[in-house]
Amino acid sequence: MHIVEYDNNHVCNYGSPTPVDFFVTASAVTVGSYDGVHKGHRIIIARMVAIAKSRNLRSVVVTFEPHPRMVLKGAVSGPLGLLTTLDEKISLLAGEGVDLLFVIRFTPDFASRSSDDFIRNVLVGLLGAKSIIIGYDHAFGRDRSGSGKTLETLGCELGFDVEVVDEVMIGQEHFSSTRIRILLENGQIEEANEFLGSPYIVSGTVVDGDKRGRDIGFPTVNLRLPDPNKLLPLSGVYQAKTLLNGIPFMALMNIGVRPTVSLEGIKTVEAHILGYSGTLYGNFISFTLLKFIRGEQKFSSIEELKNQLEKDKKTVELYC
Repeated sequence: MHIVEYDNNHVCNYGSPTPVDFFVTASAVTVGSYDGVHKGHRIIIARMVAIAKSRNLRSVVVTFEPHPRMVLKGAVSGPLGLLTTLDEKISLLAGEGVDLLFVIRFTPDFASRSSDDFIRNVLVGLLGAKSIIIGYDHAFGRDRSGSGKTLETLGCELGFDVEVVDEVMIGQEHFSSTRIRILLENGQIEEANEFLGSPYIVSGTVVDGDKRGRDIGFPTVNLRLPDPNKLLPLSGVYQAKTLLNGIPFMALMNIGVRPTVSLEGIKTVEAHILGYSGTLYGNFISFTLLKFIRGEQKFSSIEELKNQLEKDKKTVELYC
């Protein structure tokens, strides 16, 4: 999957300010924030990829960074609760058979563009859209004025067709990022993973900690998250999994304020990686969360904490 950024009317390689040769190419395109890349999103993307293959078109996902709700005035108060950072989104989309990820830097100036302008000059003029596939509830452009009807009207003029993918349900519930956030905030990680279609990801750079875990036989990696808006699930202990040099390791991940050893009240993320004994400072590591083990607790002593961690470790080992 090739990745480019669109910033202030310029196209460049993702992560590089250097402009790239970028050509208008006949494409099948889908547009959205795609936060979480959940099962509903994947059905839309899979349909777009199938259309592209059947018509010999390039398959393109257009997404936005940062999330539009972080830019639009009054759209959100407090942390947004992102299900995926951009890098996590890229990792998930890489497995969906997409040819091009087109990342639009979402700014107030870009938000002011009309849906007509966006369709004409970006989707068609820049990407060469011949087929546009969207979800049933998709809206875009200034004041979210663009819809499937807008696309169909312009499609007749500009030479592209439109397909609107129907709502997808699990049982009696429909897919939405909001529903998944609620599940995560309640510690219902397995239910959230069912909606997502893959385990929830928590990623970060390994930084120096207070080394209390090492002192009691449970050394941990402490993560600094790349985006403060990343949603952390309910505080507690989770069974997690990570890959280190291509080798899978199970882990005990603790998310919370560590009330037994800290009075700061700052939510942190740390993980004890079972069977690993190397140094990982400075490495960027991704963990997938598999199971909620228990809620956060304040223990009366370090010894009591250590005994509980031994029990938690045995719980994880049962599922290895």
